[in-house]
Amino acid sequence: MVLEAVMVVVDNSESSRNGDYTPTRFEAQADAVSLIFSAITQGNPESSVGLMSMGGKGPEVLVTLTTDHGKILEGLHRTKSKIGGSSHLATGIQIAGLALKHRKNNSQRQRIIVFTCSPIAEDEKTLVKLAKKMKKYNVSVDFIAFGELDDDVTKKLEAFNTNVKSGNGSNLAIIPPGPGLLSDQLVTSPILNGDGLSGAAGMGGAEGGQDTSGFEFGIDPSVDPELALALRMSMEEEKARVDKANKEKAEAESKNSLPGVKEEEEGGQSKDGEASGSKEDKKDDDADKMDTA
Repeated sequence: MVLEAVMVVVDNSESSRNGDYTPTRFEAQADAVSLIFSAITQGNPESSVGLMSMGGKGPEVLVTLTTDHGKILEGLHRTKSKIGGSSHLATGIQIAGLALKHRKNNSQRQRIIVFTCSPIAEDEKTLVKLAKKMKKYNVSVDFIAFGELDDDVTKKLEAFNTNVKSGNGSNLAIIPPGPGLLSDQLVTSPILNGDGLSGAAGMGGAEGGQDTSGFEFGIDPSVDPELALALRMSMEEEKARVDKANKEKAEAESKNSLPGVKEEEEGGQSKDGEASGSKEDKKDDDADKMDTA
């Protein structure tokens, strides 16, 4: 099976509270994310999956690329308390692309899977430009659209899909409400049925002939200051979380590895030896006193 690195972007905007998908739109996503993780890692054990959210106060990297399902579940659990606001689709996709750029194994093909269940604020022109950028950097983008499926949303997603599609990669799955689970309908979609992949080149390089390699995250802050700030904050938050987790793990391992050590005195005797010696000396002193008497 194909080796790939996949960033899954969930929609935790206010719209995800809606209960028209069982049990709610957000819970339906969480169930589908687990399905996607299992399908990808079982297809190739060396493939990795990361997790992001694009609602709330802004896009956030919840879990960097990993093969640990527990980390994905923990990331989804933390996101439940951050449901609210609106989705930031374009910024979320760009941050996901940055996370893929920093994958450890450059032979992994790059893929982004985006759940969207809310209105899309970005205009079609912005999304088409972004789609062409993702295609240029050989990043396939799959959309799982549900919830908000009006003409405006579907038109924008179809325009993005048309401009990002390359070979068998970049699929659009539109899933209307129904009696079944979202994950059940996703199983038969091209996103899990096909390889959903494109080329494997990195996201380095320049857009429109402009060299951005000298800028942090490859973004010129003067061109898009909001995106540059969002990228910086997101990566710093993830770094702080990972550092904290590593520190706590190291402290726990340190405590568990400390052996029990008996205290020693200068003469090399343990407390037990010292106590025993003291008692013997005391008995000898008492015997001497009796002899003298």
